[in-house]
Amino acid sequence: MTRRTLKLGAVLLGVGGPGQHSTWLDPEIPGDASVDIRWYIARAREAEAARFDHVFIVDSQFITPDSPNHYLNRLEPLTLLSAVAVHTSRIGLVGTLTTSYNDPFNVARRLASLDVISGGRAGWNVVATGDGGTAGNYGRAEHYDYATRYGRALEHVRVVRGLWDSYEDDAFPRDKERGVFFDPSRQHALNHVGEHFSVVGPLNIQRSPQGQPVIFQAGDSEEGRDLGAGIADAIFTHAQTIEQGQAFARDIRARAAAKGRDPENVLIVPGISLVLADTDEEAREKERSLRSGKDFHRALKELGRPFGWHDFSQYDLDAPFPEVGDIGDRSFRTQAERIKKLARDNGFTLRQTVRHVLDSRRSPFVGSPRTVADEIQRWYEAGAFDGINVTVNAPSEFARFTEGVLPILRERGVVRSEYEATTLRGNLGLPIPENVHTAARLTATGAGR
Repeated sequence: MTRRTLKLGAVLLGVGGPGQHSTWLDPEIPGDASVDIRWYIARAREAEAARFDHVFIVDSQFITPDSPNHYLNRLEPLTLLSAVAVHTSRIGLVGTLTTSYNDPFNVARRLASLDVISGGRAGWNVVATGDGGTAGNYGRAEHYDYATRYGRALEHVRVVRGLWDSYEDDAFPRDKERGVFFDPSRQHALNHVGEHFSVVGPLNIQRSPQGQPVIFQAGDSEEGRDLGAGIADAIFTHAQTIEQGQAFARDIRARAAAKGRDPENVLIVPGISLVLADTDEEAREKERSLRSGKDFHRALKELGRPFGWHDFSQYDLDAPFPEVGDIGDRSFRTQAERIKKLARDNGFTLRQTVRHVLDSRRSPFVGSPRTVADEIQRWYEAGAFDGINVTVNAPSEFARFTEGVLPILRERGVVRSEYEATTLRGNLGLPIPENVHTAARLTATGAGR
């Protein structure tokens, strides 16, 4: 395996995600960007031209009138990525699907289909669903508790991976001279019976050139970190400082090693925001302008999301942060607890809490192309991350990165100049998982020794 370099992902957020209240007003961004497949294809092709490893599609299935603009009206990830697949040839295609409100067989089949369509470029961002309101869209009175969500997620992924091994790689000879299309000895039913799922199998689609889709995972709670360390090839996270990034990476790799995994095959790829300009001063001024453009009322409403979309506008802004009890325990619990602790430890009012949350979204990657390249290299070489996921909205802003920052990083050997493989696993430097049935057969016959 060649020496790993910094991995690159592009998070396509159309008209703007959390905190991007005015993004859609940019004349470069069509008002319907989040539902225009041509917009996604164009951005994916730009990312591929810049030799990005993957595009990343976030998702959730519950909204309120106060949800971020992109969340209000967006395409389903795998439908979107299947369209992008036929307009690209090398870039990975990572989509978010919840384990809480999907069945393993459907997830396995849809992702395997994308993997075959794309020639081995699919990735699955595993989430256990933080938006508690999603339960009502699936006939449940309330959302799963944390233990159930993560127990279900672990079993779900194991079932999906088992289904992806339904066929060994040589299951379809397709030998027309002998009239042999299929070797039934290479097909395997799963016959899984567990706490949350019962799935017979087999799955009716072959493995792709990368064996199985790459597993991404996002979650910063104890349960989320433990899940990621157990099942993820790459972990999507956020860190405000290099020290936070280093600590997260150390923790995940220690957990992975304790589970018997090779910790070097768990990549840390946080999402980052960039503020780029010709000079550092211009970039800082640009950042100030972006911050001043954030809508406080929208931010107050968005504060409610970790708490199950609790309405904080009912409280006095200049009174101490309200006592909200265990609201949020079935939503984004870790984030809600962090916000409550922040307010309690600092004696913040509700207004101060909202302001602090807005300020905490400030990026450490602000400046000229050289300054930002220096900072990215510093984080990478310090072990704070293995790759980055860059938010993409306006094409010209993305071009500032691909045409300004990346050439500097390539010259320094931090980023590769060309694709090294045709699959997502190959470009990420991850091994192809051996089919478990092939491995067992080779071991039994002594051929695997």
